[in-house]
Amino acid sequence: MLTGKIIGLGSYLPPKILTNDDLSKMVETNDEWITERTGIKQRHIADAVEDKASTMACKAAKAAIEDAGIDPTEIDLIVAASTTPDVVFPSIACCVQGAIGADGCACFDVNSACPGFIAAYNTAQGFIESGNAKTVLVLGAECLSNFVDWNDRGTCILFGDGAGAAVLRAEEGMKNSFIMKASMKRGECLHCESMKQPKRTDEEGFLQSTFMYMNGREVFRFVVTEIPALIEELSEKYGFKMDEVDHFVFHQANKRIIEATAKKLNVPLEKFPMNIQNTGNTSSASIPILLTEMKKDGRLKKGDKIVMSSFGGGLTWGANYFVY
Repeated sequence: MLTGKIIGLGSYLPPKILTNDDLSKMVETNDEWITERTGIKQRHIADAVEDKASTMACKAAKAAIEDAGIDPTEIDLIVAASTTPDVVFPSIACCVQGAIGADGCACFDVNSACPGFIAAYNTAQGFIESGNAKTVLVLGAECLSNFVDWNDRGTCILFGDGAGAAVLRAEEGMKNSFIMKASMKRGECLHCESMKQPKRTDEEGFLQSTFMYMNGREVFRFVVTEIPALIEELSEKYGFKMDEVDHFVFHQANKRIIEATAKKLNVPLEKFPMNIQNTGNTSSASIPILLTEMKKDGRLKKGDKIVMSSFGGGLTWGANYFVY
């Protein structure tokens, strides 16, 4: 049957780097404290002029298209994932379409917080499997620095900006294998109420509502329980064994979360690639950024079996199994 194979990968990280030592001058923290609890050493920060969610998405898209060796006019659909678009509309996908010269293809965005790339990827797979698209550009792009309270050391240490992209091409292969879930009854532990747009409200109250809120302990407990269970459910549903998987490509949220998940699944940590130390948590962009890095340094090879998983606000979580 038809399935979407990844034929191109690309990413973009803004040049400005904010280290843990830099953060220690802004809030009460230090490099040792951040590294021990998160694994993060630095993160990339957009300037919000040259680098916004849409412009970073355009740069990642161009890199992925070049890697795929296709002409932009071959693209039938663009699906972009983001929780931090720079404008309400047009969509990031439409902005990318205009920048790459893919006029006429369908375009839309999805908002599923950190698992956004997985949501976009599975949406693209649905279009391909139904025969409604042959070539799809899937994106994750985030400018989280705009929504972080830089006085809150619990959140400002975690997040970075960036974008990643994948080109999917219809080929004969294994049916798209995925599970996606959500649980709003636990949604209060991770949320952001509004976007930074002028409102008819007092400035102080409005600004507070734009900041991201996270109960880190609750999120940690949720993830280390639900994600291993989800991966085991995925394995049972689609008939693969953990030791057959070459790479567990997880959302780069926290090194401790990844370590705890690997332990619960009884899978060697070496099978869990990480770049969180250099990027921080880039939400929906983290998986395509990591996949691009893995391809560039030779870790990702044709035929590799991949489990891809993410989790985030909603609370939402999901996972895919595919052959690269």
